[in-house]
Amino acid sequence: MNDTQGEENPLSQNFTIKSLLKFAFPTILMMIFMGLYSVVDTIFVARFVDTNALSALNIVCPVINLIVGLGTMLATGGSAMIARKIGAGEGARAAQDFTLIISAGVFLGIVIALLGSVFIDWIVWGLGAGSILFPYCREYLFILLLFTPASILQVLFQNLIVTAGHPGIGMVLGVSAGIANILLDYLFMVPLQMGIKGAAFGTGIGYMIPAVIGLLFFVQKKNILHFRKPVIDLSILAESCTNGFSEMISQAAAAVTTFLFNRIMMKLLGENGVAAITIIIYTQFLLSALYIGFSMGVAPIISYNYGKQDGKQLKNVFSICIRFLVFVSISVFLLSFIFGSPLVCIFSEKGTPVYEIARNGFLIFPFSFLFCGLNIFASAIFTALSNGKLSAILSFLRTFGLITVLLLILPNLLGVMGVWLAVPIAELITMIVALVFLYQNREKYHYA
Repeated sequence: MNDTQGEENPLSQNFTIKSLLKFAFPTILMMIFMGLYSVVDTIFVARFVDTNALSALNIVCPVINLIVGLGTMLATGGSAMIARKIGAGEGARAAQDFTLIISAGVFLGIVIALLGSVFIDWIVWGLGAGSILFPYCREYLFILLLFTPASILQVLFQNLIVTAGHPGIGMVLGVSAGIANILLDYLFMVPLQMGIKGAAFGTGIGYMIPAVIGLLFFVQKKNILHFRKPVIDLSILAESCTNGFSEMISQAAAAVTTFLFNRIMMKLLGENGVAAITIIIYTQFLLSALYIGFSMGVAPIISYNYGKQDGKQLKNVFSICIRFLVFVSISVFLLSFIFGSPLVCIFSEKGTPVYEIARNGFLIFPFSFLFCGLNIFASAIFTALSNGKLSAILSFLRTFGLITVLLLILPNLLGVMGVWLAVPIAELITMIVALVFLYQNREKYHYA
């Protein structure tokens, strides 16, 4: 049986806007529920612990960004390569490469968990935690580090199940993990009163669910992708890392910029400022999950048709994606701008200093949602087309290069207003660059 026959492979269908959104919807929902991990932790910590604990979540966030970035680098880079090989009719080798990538992810997770636990005090102090926040940071981070292998497996499986043509199962992974995290957070933090440790255990156990379900799914040989004895070929890992490096840059940059946001807000407004920027950052992550999920959902389709050299279908899919992104970008901007106050109220009671700071941020920050959708998609499409260089440039600009420069300049000129403006301006400039890249490469990849 040929793994790549059109009637068996969902990636090979002739997509309409309805069928494409139907294919991508499970991944979108999956990413939204993944976003709920951190957001739910933030809400429960804000409501059932205190403001210092809320600030601590953002202090240790850079470590979590780096772990997710490493997993996403392997997942997205490997997914593009595997989908391309499936499209080219090399199903057996695709399964071998898949197994090698999963094995590398588990090994990486174990190494990070061990080293992180040994050097945890040094890491927490280095992230800028003062004596007040240190115990909160240490408790939360130590527990999460223990679940690092499961965290990386979750990212790998949720990407590669889509590549295997089963986005619905990927959705089940994300939704089940998200619901489990909500229930466990409540159990650990309210009846059991475990404080910030309860938030960490709820998130960590949530990681375990997609990791276990993914293992059970890929052990079945009837799937296009399944576990089989890998070829130990380091060039496969190198290609996966190189091609997915933009996603690693994105997460590493988020780690650095979060660190900068924390330092600047601590200097300008103290712990309340850090708590307010925590609310903004985690809300941004949740709302951006729509764009990330859509881009992840359509990326295997693009890689498959690129490997198949089906220019007609590439043009069709690309056109649908652009129209969808324009509509959603405007909608998300309007919703986040109009309902900013109720969103902030979820985290902090109306009238508190934290609420007032965050609410002011929501009058400016939502403009970034007009531009970031196209930027996320453009980076994802170049990864899917195995052009890691252009993808990395876009990720670097929007998540690190421009934001870092703007954060070092604007707050000195405009105070807190400069903090809120940094991200929208960075996204706008990146969108201009993304449009140039897409225009210049339209004939090379035949997507337009």
